Amino acid sequence: MRTVRATLMGAILTISLVAGGGIATAGTSKPKATVIKASGDIEAAVAKYQRLLGPDNGGGPTTHTTGRREIDWDAVPDELAQPNPFPPDFFNATEAPRARGARLETPGDALGVSADADNPDGALPRFGNVNPTYVDEFTAFSEERLFSPLGSNEASITFFVPGTDTTAAVRGFGAVYTGVDSKGAADFEFYDADGKLLGTYAVPKSKDGLSFLGIAFPKAIVAKVKIVYGNSPLGPDNSKKYDVAVMDNFIYGEPQALAG
Repeated sequence: MRTVRATLMGAILTISLVAGGGIATAGTSKPKATVIKASGDIEAAVAKYQRLLGPDNGGGPTTHTTGRREIDWDAVPDELAQPNPFPPDFFNATEAPRARGARLETPGDALGVSADADNPDGALPRFGNVNPTYVDEFTAFSEERLFSPLGSNEASITFFVPGTDTTAAVRGFGAVYTGVDSKGAADFEFYDADGKLLGTYAVPKSKDGLSFLGIAFPKAIVAKVKIVYGNSPLGPDNSKKYDVAVMDNFIYGEPQALAG
């Protein structure tokens, strides 16, 4: 593993070249990946990961061979944000601006996008409708909605050619976290189209509320990412026993159709 660390504007920025996230499995070979992570002022790390994946292809159904897609949750309408459930296929639509080739799932009760400050239901922002302490606990990277599963601390994202139901793979996936207070409390698991684990990568502990983790492989081989959020579903106060965390921006490579 080759690791480079730098301090930029109060942020701890780490860039690593690793094989399989450091998982040792006898007799197997895992693809090398570039890991970009930071805590605190994460803007430099996010920008570096964006450049690594390529230009932003937006939310249209046009197919591209390079570049990236992004989800920032802020365009989600009030009727699909808290206290209402968020539909898994919202960003796997056939038309712009929602044709981003992403489907979300959770083994829990529902997916949730937090309310904004002027929502008609009067729900507190930043999942304050689940627990009022979260209003001050969580920090938004891009104003103002956040994302989390409900009734579980796990979610997964699978990929499709934008605007279609054709399964796809991406080069990499990265996301902004808020509220990761302990090392190893949150991570990503990357899987290929055959369900083979490509690597597990831990999200860095938050500084000033924010963390970022972005992983990129040389080719589009990631068909699914399992995401772990803290050690507890949303609900309890954040404490030494319960480390609750949620997410902001998603950034991932342009989905490429899987053969067959």
